[in-house]
Amino acid sequence: MPGQFSMPPCSVPGIEVVIAATAHRYPKHFHTQFGIGLITHGAQKSLSGRGLVEARPGDIITVNPGEVHDGRPLGEGTRSWRMLYLDPALVEAATSELAAGKSSCSEFSSPVLTDHLAADGFRTLFNSMIQRQYGGQLQQEQSLLLLLARLFHQREPTELSPTIRVARERLDDDPANPVSLAELAQLCGIGRYQLIRSFQRATGITPHAYLVQRRIQLARQLIANGTPLAESAAAAGFADQSHMTRQFTRALGVSPGLYASTSNPG
Repeated sequence: MPGQFSMPPCSVPGIEVVIAATAHRYPKHFHTQFGIGLITHGAQKSLSGRGLVEARPGDIITVNPGEVHDGRPLGEGTRSWRMLYLDPALVEAATSELAAGKSSCSEFSSPVLTDHLAADGFRTLFNSMIQRQYGGQLQQEQSLLLLLARLFHQREPTELSPTIRVARERLDDDPANPVSLAELAQLCGIGRYQLIRSFQRATGITPHAYLVQRRIQLARQLIANGTPLAESAAAAGFADQSHMTRQFTRALGVSPGLYASTSNPG
C-alpha cells in the first residue's frame, strides 16, 4: 500500500505517537483514545457525528473516543499528518485539573481548528513526546496541559439511550466473544430491526460494524504489546489471521505486520 506509517517510541505512558503519509481512504471507524493531530501536507476530508469537515496544512484535527469517522484525501496525491493518541484516563485527569473542581466535559467540540497557537503548541508537545531530552518531564506536562486547555470547549456530551448503551457495553466488554443480533436485541428488550436502526442512529454504524471496530482495536493493542499476529487474531475474535489483516488494513491504512514492526522496533 502506498504511503508511509511509523510509530516512534513515546516517552510518556498513555500516549501513542503516529506519523503518516498516505492516499488511503479510511472507511468509517473509531478509536478508543482521544486523538489530536496536525496536517503537515496535502488536505483531508472527513465525516463524523460533528459534521463534514476539510483540513489543510497547519490545521489541528481532533477525535473523541468512540467517535465514528472516516477520512480521505482532498484532491489528488497523499496527505500527511502527525497524531497523538491519548488514553482517556490521562485526558480526564488533565481536564479535571483544568476545571479546578468545577463540572467539566472531556469532549472535543471542533473536529478541525485553524489555530496557529494551537498548532505551535501541538508541535512543541509532539517533539517533547518523541525526544527524551527535549525539555524533560516539565516541558511535557506543561505542553500537554496548555494544549488541552486551548482545545477543550465545555459542552454536554452526546448521551446514548439506556437501551443502546446496553448493546454497546456488551460489545465493548467482550468483543472477541461471538454474539448474534437476536441475542443483542433480546438483551436490549427490542426487535432486531429496531436495534439496528437505533444503534446506527446513535453511533453512526451498525452493531456488526461496531463489533469489527472493537476487534480491530483489541488486535491493535495485542500487537503493540508484542503478541504474535496469529495469536492476536484469535484473541480478538477474528476467524483467522487473514481475516484480521483485511479488516485491520482497511480500517487503519496499515497492515498488522507493518504495525507490529513500527510499534515494536528491533
